[in-house]
Amino acid sequence: MNRLSTTAGNSLERRQALRSFLGVSPALVSIGLFLIVPIFIVVGYSLMQANPYGGVNPHFSIDAYVSLLFERQLDDSLAFADSYVMIALRSIGIAAATTVITLLVGFPVAVWLAMQPAHRRGLLIFLITVPFWANLLIRTYAWILLLRGTGVVNGTLMSLGIIHQPLNLLYTDGAVLLGLVYTYAPFVVLPIYATLEKMDMRLLEAAQDLYAGRIRTLRKVVLPIARPGILAGAILTFVPCLGAMIAPELLGGGTKMMLGNLIFRQFSDSRNWPFGAALSLVLMGAVMLVLMFYAMRAERLRIARGGE
Repeated sequence: MNRLSTTAGNSLERRQALRSFLGVSPALVSIGLFLIVPIFIVVGYSLMQANPYGGVNPHFSIDAYVSLLFERQLDDSLAFADSYVMIALRSIGIAAATTVITLLVGFPVAVWLAMQPAHRRGLLIFLITVPFWANLLIRTYAWILLLRGTGVVNGTLMSLGIIHQPLNLLYTDGAVLLGLVYTYAPFVVLPIYATLEKMDMRLLEAAQDLYAGRIRTLRKVVLPIARPGILAGAILTFVPCLGAMIAPELLGGGTKMMLGNLIFRQFSDSRNWPFGAALSLVLMGAVMLVLMFYAMRAERLRIARGGE
């Protein structure tokens, strides 16, 4: 009897395991086809020789990775070249600056949204998400119309007599930063608002009763509650900015090179697919490091809050 019941139990567990596997198999197939396989293809391309006319020659080579840090001289020797390192550092710097600016702009907006009556929040959130209805290329091109020499900004300043000749606003680092901040500001506002929306407003009243000023209340009450949203917003801004291409290309005039532009040009103008694949893997590795930092930081915050 015990043997029969054990056999029946094992059979039931196998059926449940099979049912669970069949339930998740579509997701596993999708991840394999659209994530794992493309990564292996990129890795394979990075370890092949470049074809002068585009594509790759199926011969093993690590020249793509060597080219990241070295350039080959006429005598076939290698010399250190920091051009691509400087582009990577530039991308990190612009992404970091964009993240800081969007946090400085987005945090007060998120706090203000959280303090609004419930019947107004829906409309305000709707207005913040309206720009997403337009294509990113169109939204970025609109900034060209605003910032160019005959654009709205220069025209307004000249008509007011503040300046007498157009300012060089377009094709600068400032223009690239402005375009990136405009693009990713909602990605900072929404996560911070989502955390502050759940805040018990009685905490603010208690802080006032204890004669805490606005700065102290902000530092001791609001910031600890908003910290997970701030961290999420920073990640959602920094990671895509590392590979941004449209804003540097249009607002930087193609002269303000970032990793996204460099990778794009390897697959288009330069026709050096292995080098473009190697750059893509380097960028993906940098993103993975950032996400690992986020995961560790989020876990520490969870433990600090009592394991919620």
